[in-house]
Amino acid sequence: MYDGPVPDSRFPGLRRRGFLAAGGAAGLGALALTGCTGPAASDDAAGGGRPRRGGRLRAAFAGGGANETLDPHQAGLFADVARAKALFDKLADFGADLSARPRLAASWEPNAGLDRWTVKLRKASFHNGKPVTARDVLYSYRRIADPDKAFRAKASLEPLDLTASRAVDARTVAFVLKRPTAEFPNLLAAFGAYIVPDGTEDFTAPVGSGPFRFVSFAPGRSAVFRRHDDYWDGPPHLEHLEFLVANEESARLNALLGGQVEYAHELTPTTARAHEGKGQIEIIRLRNSAMQAFAMKTDRPPFDDRRVREAFFLLADRKELVQGALSGAGEIGNDLFGKGYEYYADGLPQRAPDLDRARHLLKQAGADGLRVTLDTSPVAAGFTESAAIFRDQAAKAGVRVKVAMGSKDSYWQDTLDSGTLCCYRSGAMPLESHFSQRLLTASTTNATHWRHKDFDALYQQAQSTRNTKDRAAVYARMQRRLYAEGGFLVWGFADWILGTARTVRGVDRRAPANTLDWARFDKVWLA
Repeated sequence: MYDGPVPDSRFPGLRRRGFLAAGGAAGLGALALTGCTGPAASDDAAGGGRPRRGGRLRAAFAGGGANETLDPHQAGLFADVARAKALFDKLADFGADLSARPRLAASWEPNAGLDRWTVKLRKASFHNGKPVTARDVLYSYRRIADPDKAFRAKASLEPLDLTASRAVDARTVAFVLKRPTAEFPNLLAAFGAYIVPDGTEDFTAPVGSGPFRFVSFAPGRSAVFRRHDDYWDGPPHLEHLEFLVANEESARLNALLGGQVEYAHELTPTTARAHEGKGQIEIIRLRNSAMQAFAMKTDRPPFDDRRVREAFFLLADRKELVQGALSGAGEIGNDLFGKGYEYYADGLPQRAPDLDRARHLLKQAGADGLRVTLDTSPVAAGFTESAAIFRDQAAKAGVRVKVAMGSKDSYWQDTLDSGTLCCYRSGAMPLESHFSQRLLTASTTNATHWRHKDFDALYQQAQSTRNTKDRAAVYARMQRRLYAEGGFLVWGFADWILGTARTVRGVDRRAPANTLDWARFDKVWLA
């Protein structure tokens, strides 16, 4: 069987270029339910039936062109992450509820102060037969944390004191932390925190500990991997896994419909409606994969007045936004991140439009006839549509919203510090990560400029609280505060849409994008 790159002539539909997976706040931004078992089969279309060994699955993703790499610490696009998780492993990864689940780590145990954690490694080996050891773990984390490099997981590993951390023995790592960190397992599961062999810098023919071995790689075109029979979590059902680059959604769809691929990543709601239940291909919706919101700058007029922020919460018709901007492919939000995730405050009343109350609050704040600019861009699905819909909704209460179109290339950086109101999106991550990366005074991606020392103190209290129930109570307090006066108007949670051939089995329908069981091909088979 041919193991090399696939010539373009075999897949003319895959030559089209143009669309890249969104980065920044929309990125990966980013998994099995237990440490040593695969995802449960869903219904007969996507999972179910007796697994069959063998075959080659071809998966189409948007890519990154000639600069693509198999260095897992540089993974940024969805295609990068899918390839990385096929070749490599992390110590932990995120389950469907965004809680950390063990992978290469067999266990983790803190000291009483939550600033020392002991991690025991399970028995696993790299593709060259060498065992995964504590030295490999420390090398990988120190490489990621290199101050001269810009690896994705660097910020997540910041709480670690990697100079003081050490290998106790071949399969035990003693981690020293700079401060109490109750959610330490989230560090192990951080996006991009893959374990590579000690000393590895060359990834032209990478050696990992993942379910598939490297065969070939043509950046911007294809990657071919082969089953790793000695994988610690059991060998994959597939013999070969092939990633193909198709940047435009239409190219991925046409390749799937034409039988040139068996898996197409990131399809549109329009495509889903056109093909769902028609029998030619299977449409799979990964619920709660992307938060859709408007971000209000809380440190400048008019949104430095909490009454104005509350008024804007009440201007939004979330059902109309989900239907219009997402074509119905999602669920309404309630001004909080992480619906369905661990620690999410699901007991708060669901907000509904209340134009009379909104007008009253605006009048109290001296903001009658308010005019505000809403920054948007075609950088992410639903942004321009949601901006237009919200403009019309706000007008019903006398608020004039001017929609300003920004650059796709610089939108995320432009809106981080400039403007007052912007469209915003985020991929899956634990609530703790959302707090630490976006809502603390020192957070580097604080798009709402929410900076409150008492809120910072609550976060530190949660991180110093060992008991999970007590920690959840602190997170609930933080969410009640954000619900009442925060800067994120979270109007929806978008589905992530995949397409597969009818012969594909074992795709987990429960896992949001960026969790372990998303784009996890070691448990997939061909009927």
